[in-house]
Amino acid sequence: MKKTVIMTIALSAAALLSSCEAPEKQEGFKYTIDSFADLKVMRYRIPGWENLSLQQKEYAYHLAEAAKYGRDILWDQNCKENLRIRHAVEAILETSDIPTDSQEYQDFLVYAKRLFFSNGIHHHYAEDKFFPACPREYFASLLTAAGVEDEGLLDIIYNPDIYPQRRSTNTSGDIIKESAVNFYDGVTREEVEAYYASIVDPSDPEPISYGLNTKVVKGQDGKVQELPWKVGSIYSPAITKICEELARAQEVAENDIQKRAIALLIEYYQTGDLRKWDAFNIEWVKDTLGTVDFINGFVEDYNDPLGRKGAWEGYVNIKDFEASNRTEILSANAQWFEDHSPVDHRFKKKTVKGISAKVINAVCLAGDSYPSTPIGINLPNADWIRKEHGSKSVTIANITHTYDYSAQEMPTSTLTEFAYNQKEIDLAKKWGTLADEIHTDLHECLGHGSGQLLPGVSTTAMGEYASALEEARADLFGLYYTADPKMVELGIMPDKDAYKAEYANYIRNGLMVQFTRVELGRPNTEAHMQNRKLIAEWCYEKGAQDKVIEKKVRDGKTYFVVNDYVKLRALFAELLAEVQRIKSEGDYVAGKNLIETYAVHIDPDLHKEVLERYKALNLKPYGGFINPDIQPVVKDGKVVDYEVVYTDDYLGQMLYYGSKYKTL
Repeated sequence: MKKTVIMTIALSAAALLSSCEAPEKQEGFKYTIDSFADLKVMRYRIPGWENLSLQQKEYAYHLAEAAKYGRDILWDQNCKENLRIRHAVEAILETSDIPTDSQEYQDFLVYAKRLFFSNGIHHHYAEDKFFPACPREYFASLLTAAGVEDEGLLDIIYNPDIYPQRRSTNTSGDIIKESAVNFYDGVTREEVEAYYASIVDPSDPEPISYGLNTKVVKGQDGKVQELPWKVGSIYSPAITKICEELARAQEVAENDIQKRAIALLIEYYQTGDLRKWDAFNIEWVKDTLGTVDFINGFVEDYNDPLGRKGAWEGYVNIKDFEASNRTEILSANAQWFEDHSPVDHRFKKKTVKGISAKVINAVCLAGDSYPSTPIGINLPNADWIRKEHGSKSVTIANITHTYDYSAQEMPTSTLTEFAYNQKEIDLAKKWGTLADEIHTDLHECLGHGSGQLLPGVSTTAMGEYASALEEARADLFGLYYTADPKMVELGIMPDKDAYKAEYANYIRNGLMVQFTRVELGRPNTEAHMQNRKLIAEWCYEKGAQDKVIEKKVRDGKTYFVVNDYVKLRALFAELLAEVQRIKSEGDYVAGKNLIETYAVHIDPDLHKEVLERYKALNLKPYGGFINPDIQPVVKDGKVVDYEVVYTDDYLGQMLYYGSKYKTL
């Protein structure tokens, strides 16, 4: 399955320090509301909400309720013990007579906040298990005070050998057995791969996403089988509530396409039939005129070590009409970009169909997009649907701007620390935000939708390397075209040299800055970080003779400086051609070699330096969000409006969601 969501947790340093302001910034509104461990929590505004009709607001409200009811599914998918632990932590937090002024309680509170942020006991990005700083004996006393009797719970929480990784990256072992994700039970990697090999028809021109909505188990007869996530099976209580809210949304949808799409989605949830999921996606892609849009389902397969199982995700948004002009220009010229791509003609689409692109503002984040969320999305994931029916691409403006505004509340920045000189800083300040957003647009609008597989090549041919390679392909497409004169000709890029801000920042981030998110001594395992390291490291090595990218050391500090932007673009083109070839031909060995050579291993001395320099800035490398509350306004027994309330209570929202949307 194609990985199509940009999981960029923090914006580029250039974007964060930009002096550009989006029109919806509210003076006096505090964007950063909490920080702990390596995380900060922000709140976003919903510009344009007040311009919606009552019907559109009601539609968005019920879609948001449907999204929130899927919360417990994601928790259980991440690890089968997550809900058990969360319920115990919620009980402690809701026990009023526990003293809260001790250091031990504050340490417990940090653990609770991390648990909520990550939707479980594993870091949301690094995927390693994290632990409470408070002593085990103290945690036990909290459980007793809260009346929680659960033998074995503390072992799960404190023992580093129990569920050490959410998704194992140890390719020398069995990545199924070594992963904590709750997608498999009693089966090995070999058994799972043999099972799917026996049921998948590689010649099917319209293949379903085999395994997207099932758990694979070994039955009492010893045979491997799938148990579906649907009404009447696994996750039935949650999916039933989702369907109820979707049905309410269907009644007030903006148009008939939306109504048909929701009907198909409900039918899919009721039957578990992946053909219905495909039919829903085909109908969903057709809706390009509605203001309110949504994602709801088992969508992205990043969390599955074999890249098949979809993590549950919900997203509700409204279109930003004015800001969408740029993305609409890109989508209208999609065929030109495909035709002029520097890849082999065999791998290009002869006819690009149905790429729609827009800028949106988030209304509700849920499941795998809450609290940590993408800044851009391109769906559906099925290659054949994208080829025959098109795709939707979005850039999420209010999330992007909130990162920017939150950074402006801080006195330090990574840009001033890791940029080599004032020239780089000035370039980033002038063009950084715009160049970064345009790269995201290209990545989402065109990058993921570009290219094609050769006949007979499976969409899962890249196995565990598929995610990083697909993100690299889309990033390279965006990087190559960010510098193209066509961007100035189309009026998207305002200056022929503006792209240099993105190039400089991308290399700086890929070779150094992003490793602030990795614990010293650990490998680089997250797909998007692997993608960025692969590109930057490969270009640094291949351009070494000409010093296209130069490593410089000044006052004991390391910097990476782009000396030749034209040659760097040529390197991006060369690598794009190779990554596209790998995917189109299904060359697993070459893909594995690229990832393991350039994307995984971090130089320990450089890593140590980066962490020390970043620590001195007192910043948080990861960010996430709480949702605004959408509240019906009732007058004389009738809903007359839906009001947006901007809460700043992170724990309060987590506990409220745990109570109202508890289904499992």
